[in-house]
Amino acid sequence: MEKRGRGGRVPAHQPAPQSSATPRRDRRPSMFEKESYAQILRERLRDSLHEVQYVEPPLDESTADLGKEWKSALARLKFANTYRMEPPKKFQAHSVETKVQRILKDNLKDVKYDDKVFSRLSLELADCIMSVVKEFGYQRYKFIVKVLLIQKTGQAINVASQWIWDVAWDSWVAAKHETETYVALALVFALYCE
Repeated sequence: MEKRGRGGRVPAHQPAPQSSATPRRDRRPSMFEKESYAQILRERLRDSLHEVQYVEPPLDESTADLGKEWKSALARLKFANTYRMEPPKKFQAHSVETKVQRILKDNLKDVKYDDKVFSRLSLELADCIMSVVKEFGYQRYKFIVKVLLIQKTGQAINVASQWIWDVAWDSWVAAKHETETYVALALVFALYCE
């Protein structure tokens, strides 16, 4: 029986036993070694590369242009980091609130409650409010518009929203329009994205 040194290694003065049945394999290169990284990539990509034998030409010039448009639509624009941590123009809730209040008043002044009509009307109001808020030109803000149309039948309602909030730059607006048969509530959340 042979004696091994500490850690299972063969001492330096004794040669390592070689079994003649199995050939000695070379050590695989580590991907952290500079010289071997290119070799590892070549080995991995060798099986994944395929050669295209034939590409059918486009039928006419119009279909060739479609390919160019498609590729340009997929091209992503890369912007340099601005390192800007605050908006050039802060969201002003009072001016947005007056606009939203006016939209609700103008669109709902002679409307009676009808659940079939109101499902479509809430989407139209949300789109209208979103377009008006975007006209203010607040840069780097994401807006969420929520319109609730609630029939008055003597019930109580609680509306809650929860967000991860930056107190310095994020804000919200609530506007309400009330008639004898329903209450319209519009919520606009402005979230600043760095």
